[in-house]
Amino acid sequence: MLSADAIASLHDQLTSTWHREPANDSATVSPADPVAESDWLGQVARQHRANFDLWHIEDQARVPGATDAELASVKRRIDPANQLRNDLAEGLDHALLAWLTPQELPVAAAPLHSETPGLMIDRLSILSLKIYHTREEAVRADAPPGHAQRNRQRLAILQEQRADLVKCLEELWRETLAGTRRFKIYRQLKMYNDPSLNPAIYLKPLK
Repeated sequence: MLSADAIASLHDQLTSTWHREPANDSATVSPADPVAESDWLGQVARQHRANFDLWHIEDQARVPGATDAELASVKRRIDPANQLRNDLAEGLDHALLAWLTPQELPVAAAPLHSETPGLMIDRLSILSLKIYHTREEAVRADAPPGHAQRNRQRLAILQEQRADLVKCLEELWRETLAGTRRFKIYRQLKMYNDPSLNPAIYLKPLK
């Protein structure tokens, strides 16, 4: 069901493919996009797409000379995109637990792991994006002196960190299957997008 190596490879493949596509915005995921519940790697891909889109939406807020109106528009896109990213990460945990439950796993008496596979996969997704863009900077032709070397060093660190996280995810899954470790859903319960919970919204309703 879960292979951390396969997930990391898929992240890299999709990151490269999506950067080659023209008009990336046309592929932006939304809650209505169909993904087969039984398609585990499809769910992983969808969650990665949410991170990919969020990364590039946030970049638009950093463009020098962006107007206040443009920044406000970008901010209104960031919050729903981040909500989707978190919802999809939680959905990965739901899918894994649905697969484990018929096997009477995870074992209730096993020690609890504080981070879920879904959250670890989310971190792997972000690392894939960092690695891709850092590799770009390491070979940038118009970069100032020392830029390439600095980014080669950063790239080595990022690759080591991802390799460590891949091993940790594999170990968590192996121990879960063996009944010696467990995880459970940790709901994000975001408040900023909920008009009934965020006073910045409900105290200032639209006129």
